[in-house]
Amino acid sequence: MNEHILNNKFDSQTLDNIIKTGTTTVAIKIKDGVVVGTESQATAGYFVATKQAQKLFKINDFCAATISGGVADCQYVVNQAIALSNLKTVEEEKIPEPKYVANTVRNLLYQGRSYFLTLMIIAGYSEKEGIGMLYGIDLLGTLYEEEKFISFGSGSPYSLGVLETEWKENMTAPEGSKLVEKAITSSRARDAGSGYKLQLATITKSGFKQKK
Repeated sequence: MNEHILNNKFDSQTLDNIIKTGTTTVAIKIKDGVVVGTESQATAGYFVATKQAQKLFKINDFCAATISGGVADCQYVVNQAIALSNLKTVEEEKIPEPKYVANTVRNLLYQGRSYFLTLMIIAGYSEKEGIGMLYGIDLLGTLYEEEKFISFGSGSPYSLGVLETEWKENMTAPEGSKLVEKAITSSRARDAGSGYKLQLATITKSGFKQKK
């Protein structure tokens, strides 16, 4: 994750660097929901700016987001998503679905096309459908749904290699947590932009639960 990005005028090389932003974020479907994880390193160029960057955010009791890109931009989008989710809850007296949160983030990023340097995973449990949901959203507002797993950031090729090999349907929460931890650990071992402590959470019909 890049701590500082100087401007919002992009050429193709800048966009390529954003896509390769230094971080590893992962989310997978499990039998009763999703498991979401990241590591905690933020960089400014080749400098490790902090070892305790928060990259996993609770949006509501059934939805979470991971971030990669420009820290300030990501924090702004996350705060807007939380506020709009809370507003929807007040209006309808019901926590909104992960799909609503994903579309909210998509609209924010699309309206500010290329302004917010943000790649986000929105993951959660759908009370309506009774399953876990995974969405990826890029800085242009492109939204797509994943059926198994998703990973963003410079460490994602290493994590995806682990997930492609070891993910299976109907994994339990402990099995899923162990797999996400293994995937991110492989990235921390090989990717210079990823490191330090894991941030891990499960989201099921019982709600959001973050591992201490």
